[in-house]
Amino acid sequence: MEQIAFGDFLKVDVRVGLILRAEEFPGARRPAYRLWIDFGPELGVKKSSAQITDIYRSEDLAGRLVLAVVNFPPRQVADFMSEVLVLGVKDAQGRVVLVEPERDAPPGSRLH
Repeated sequence: MEQIAFGDFLKVDVRVGLILRAEEFPGARRPAYRLWIDFGPELGVKKSSAQITDIYRSEDLAGRLVLAVVNFPPRQVADFMSEVLVLGVKDAQGRVVLVEPERDAPPGSRLH
């Protein structure tokens, strides 16, 4: 594994977001949802395409807190502009599990 300097880590801006809305994304190549996520007053609402359909139902995602990288350039995914990268890890079956704060944290809070 390549090591990085602490300054490199500080360049990655990971924030807490509150999922406001989730919709099926039929235009995506792999099964995904379109998410609208509130990152608080500083960043506002950002969109993301997330391949989390194996475990999560779209109707259960609103109201969940997630962690996301907010300073990558936007990326076009089919007809949708994904502005942030929602973070997840794979479980033993290879399904993506969302990374969430262990307790409530205000939207926009930065990972330290």
